[in-house]
Amino acid sequence: MNAKLIRPTPQWTRRSFLKIAAVGAGAAAGSRFFHAPGIFAAGSPNAKLATVVIGCGERGGTFHIPAAADERLIALVDVDEKQFAVAARPPKSQRPAGDEKRVAGVDFSKVKKFTDYRRMFDQIGKEIDAVFIATPNHHHAAVALMAMQFGKHVYCEKPLCHDIFLARRMAEFAAKYKVATQMGNQGHSCEGARRLCEYIWAGAIGKVTTVYAWSNRANGGVGPRPPQEPAPAGLHWDEWIGPAPYRDYHKDLHPHEWHGWHDFGNGSLGNMGCHIMDGAFWALKLGHPTSIEVEDALGGSIERYPLGTRIRWDFPERDEMPPLKLYWFDGKKRSAKGNAAADNDTQDSIGSSIQNLPPLVEELEKKYKIKLGPNGALYVGDKGIMWSDLTCASVRIIPEKQHKATPVPKARLPRIKGSHVSDFLRACRGGEPACSNFSYSARLTEMILLGSLACIAGPGRKIEWDGPEMECANLPELNRWVKCPVRPGWEV
Repeated sequence: MNAKLIRPTPQWTRRSFLKIAAVGAGAAAGSRFFHAPGIFAAGSPNAKLATVVIGCGERGGTFHIPAAADERLIALVDVDEKQFAVAARPPKSQRPAGDEKRVAGVDFSKVKKFTDYRRMFDQIGKEIDAVFIATPNHHHAAVALMAMQFGKHVYCEKPLCHDIFLARRMAEFAAKYKVATQMGNQGHSCEGARRLCEYIWAGAIGKVTTVYAWSNRANGGVGPRPPQEPAPAGLHWDEWIGPAPYRDYHKDLHPHEWHGWHDFGNGSLGNMGCHIMDGAFWALKLGHPTSIEVEDALGGSIERYPLGTRIRWDFPERDEMPPLKLYWFDGKKRSAKGNAAADNDTQDSIGSSIQNLPPLVEELEKKYKIKLGPNGALYVGDKGIMWSDLTCASVRIIPEKQHKATPVPKARLPRIKGSHVSDFLRACRGGEPACSNFSYSARLTEMILLGSLACIAGPGRKIEWDGPEMECANLPELNRWVKCPVRPGWEV
């Protein structure tokens, strides 16, 4: 293992991050992607930041392009040329009512377009202040690492990367190159996430020994790959594959279904876990688990994640907290019926009648006549139960009577002024590290990716995890997925 890798611990704080950043080595001379860090291309820390959005479909188009355009958007990168036309839509006054995807005030004819981020960095790297990354998971790390070597600030969608080695490397680079970073788990900026921590730390529900998290996503499939097909016009397929193992184009990959394939995504858990389990990770001060196991799974294959899972992480005692079992339920119930085509439907959500939920969720909903939602988490303590929603924006003790009777705990965590993106932009301008900077979010991502790794191992094959050494102690064949091979030409 690389002795220089940062091995984060649960006790890392903003103060320790700043200390590490202060002693981090300067950018390595001679790197292909190196330029001096910390230079505002706009000319002044108070000027608009020169921004680039990499990945312009869906999340990139609806969220990142508007955010980047509020600064000074200078370039777009997407392997699908059609996305550039989608981005360059009319201003609000000329668009249909309710269409929030279009950006006013941007002359997209002057925004540079690239289909390969490597060429973008080579050509205009010196002009950039910050990048927004909304690519499929298998590209996240390559883009972010290149950007950080340029000394550029990075906002990256969740999960931070595709494998555990890269999560640690991204934390290392963020400290080394002294750049502002943020992962796109917006709930981490919310009041609710802080209240959850403060309630649990105040002992409002006692010692927490079990957490149940769930999602209605079913990002997986069954059966072999579909037959290969010609790539659609305007789609630069080799660049879409990027650092992953090459395969010819086939449906179920672009633009939506890549989440369900081992080589490109991380299943339903990778799609939603960094939102839903952020509260558990933060409030319960989770570090390295001792083991991870898929207890049950529906569907899946040698290349695909399941359509429904029950996963368990086992955590040891930490910081006066008892051992913890963390469960994740996603996708479809085992009793769900349907042919292969229906089971391969990987849309972002499924109906409540077939959703794979923790039994405790159904029990509490029936008992208290409440709805806990298609995505959320329950924290089970020896004095009560607490609930959080999809992003931890809302948190309540169950039942409501007990919540109202419980004193609101004293605020112990700093509050974020403004949005998750504005928190990042403040950090870009020299403020404190953003709240979900890579020092924190790399560790959260690692926990999530261990669940994806357990899905690859398969049901009943418990992984004994050696966190400090970053390896599967009892199933060494899985270490190929801890540090995935990188296709030549895409190394960083």
